[in-house]
Amino acid sequence: MQPGEKVTLITDQATLPIAASLAQELAANGCTWNAFVLEDLAPRPLAGMPQPVLADMESSDVSIFAVNVQRNELRSRMQMTDVVNRRRMRHAHMVNITPQVMCEGMRADFDRVDRLSQKVIEKVRKARAVRATTALGTDITATLNPEYKWLKTSGLISRDKWGNLPGGEIFTTPGEVNGTFVVDGVVGDYLCARFGLLAENPLTIEIAGNRIVSCESKNQELRDEFWAYTHTDENSDRVGEFAIGTNVGVTHVIGNILQDEKFPGIHIAFGNPYGEHTGAPWTSTTHIDVVGLRFNIWVDDEQIMQDGRFLIES
Repeated sequence: MQPGEKVTLITDQATLPIAASLAQELAANGCTWNAFVLEDLAPRPLAGMPQPVLADMESSDVSIFAVNVQRNELRSRMQMTDVVNRRRMRHAHMVNITPQVMCEGMRADFDRVDRLSQKVIEKVRKARAVRATTALGTDITATLNPEYKWLKTSGLISRDKWGNLPGGEIFTTPGEVNGTFVVDGVVGDYLCARFGLLAENPLTIEIAGNRIVSCESKNQELRDEFWAYTHTDENSDRVGEFAIGTNVGVTHVIGNILQDEKFPGIHIAFGNPYGEHTGAPWTSTTHIDVVGLRFNIWVDDEQIMQDGRFLIES
């Protein structure tokens, strides 16, 4: 943050202590800022982002979204990021941020994370395919589409692409994904808080032609909720994101997708492909990440990760 920049700070009642600490830093840096508490503006879950927030963003250099999101609020967030993308704002997306994440993932050495992310992204941008396996049974191959861009969100946020904080991933829309993905980490969106860590009851997803064919888990409620979520619209079951987590400051999953998707390894998401950034020509009203653990990863024929540890120096 630079002195003199104007910031829109968006928060809610659940995240007020963190927003207060952010506001203190904005003031200390000499920034001009306006803060909005969502419950003061509209009932939750939000049907849309309140107009006072969107209007304030029109004159801001930076926006920060530190909110504990609720079910069916994706549309409101998309309205916000539409403004971010159109105005090329620097935007910190801190969905479901917690004190634990502030004290763990947010304390990573982001210069180191950025160096590693840059090395990995340079390899995958030249690749035809990425294969990932785990001891629990994951074996997927992502065939890459050279027309779709790879993006880096390493925690150093620029005007080119807004990013989640804590940062630490590279991602693209894949050309096609096939195989088995065993989710022994976490699932995203509101299901993350509901079902937590999945090491004891993994979710096994079969993917063919870039779409979910089946999913199984000992936790039938998880299976049914995930299946319903990924069949909300015609593209909710389609792999929209293929990503490699690069935050080497994160050493374990905690049941919070904001941090857990940055855990070193592979995560994929079904639904919205962020086509405004990747170039994918389709869309979806949903987006849900799934995170696995302890991957072996090959970029074409080069192995870059073994049992969850990068073989690339950062």
